[in-house]
Amino acid sequence: MSKSKNLAVKNIQPETKMNKDQLKFHKLIKQIESKRALLLEWEAAIPLYQQKYTSDLLPLIDSLIEIQIKLLNSLDQVIIKKGITKAERVMIADIIVDVAGQVLSRRDNAELKALYNKYSDLDYESEVAADLDDMKAMMEVMLGVDLGDEQISPEALLKRLQELEQQPMPRPKKSAKQQAKQAALQAEEQQVSLSIREVYKKLASALHPDREPDALERERKTALMQRVNQAYEKRNLLQLLELQLELEQIDQIAVNNISADRLKHYLIVLKEQLSELEQEIMHVEMRFAAQFNLDPFDRISPSALMRRLNFSVAEIKVVIAEAEKDLLVFEDHKLFKSWLKNMKSQQSYDRDNFDDCPF
Repeated sequence: MSKSKNLAVKNIQPETKMNKDQLKFHKLIKQIESKRALLLEWEAAIPLYQQKYTSDLLPLIDSLIEIQIKLLNSLDQVIIKKGITKAERVMIADIIVDVAGQVLSRRDNAELKALYNKYSDLDYESEVAADLDDMKAMMEVMLGVDLGDEQISPEALLKRLQELEQQPMPRPKKSAKQQAKQAALQAEEQQVSLSIREVYKKLASALHPDREPDALERERKTALMQRVNQAYEKRNLLQLLELQLELEQIDQIAVNNISADRLKHYLIVLKEQLSELEQEIMHVEMRFAAQFNLDPFDRISPSALMRRLNFSVAEIKVVIAEAEKDLLVFEDHKLFKSWLKNMKSQQSYDRDNFDDCPF
């Protein structure tokens, strides 16, 4: 199947100067093409990332978790031994809480929850519930909606937000001036729809398969008509115009000289298309971050996914090697005391900055 020709600013005489709306038109086309390409990049990159994540990174994460559980149990035994000072016990307790929290964020484990609660001032389930309540409250403020008083899981919260996205937002009663403006907008929207409809009718008339006697040509037109119908259903004006170019119903000069009224209607539709693409990309990025336990505010391009994943694989291998050494250290009291001293010298211990812990 051939691809649609892209609209571009060309075949314009050197002395021809585009007006403001023409410039907006071509700028929107470039932006839409850029977003289209980005969406295609995401669609191609995610399955490859998923495959390598599953085959390379997940087994390492599982291995690290098993070692971390052993280390936590060792610390739970070491903390009560003679020769451990009060200050060291506080440090060990904080390490247990921090690492147990990290493990529990990836794997539910009743024994680890009990260990967390043993050394924490807060109950783990209560702390998670409080964090979720804070997240829900923030979402309510951001979206201007009421998500209810009952406790809700992260999965249920995400599902509820997705449902809200599909619901029309309640609108307050409009004043007479607002109603008049709304009526004008509706009239303009009808004109916009007529503009799209006109492009569609020209394409449908040229491609009607039943009017084509040649079997091969009829098959080609049927495939093209499917693309036209899909574009029309989605109000995808840009794709309809590209199909007109492909079928030579219009040329680039005609595109560059669209009438002023028609151009205004086209601008409205193209802005809608751009907004929809931006929303779709945002949802893809948010789902990706949620699926792979990544920071949703950490911007990453699809082209950088595999590089980041390879770095994570190399990094976790180093962490596993260090954690395995620590297991041996914890079995020797003198070595463990030296380990604690080294930890204390590396940082004035701060629980919030304990990312330097080798496990």
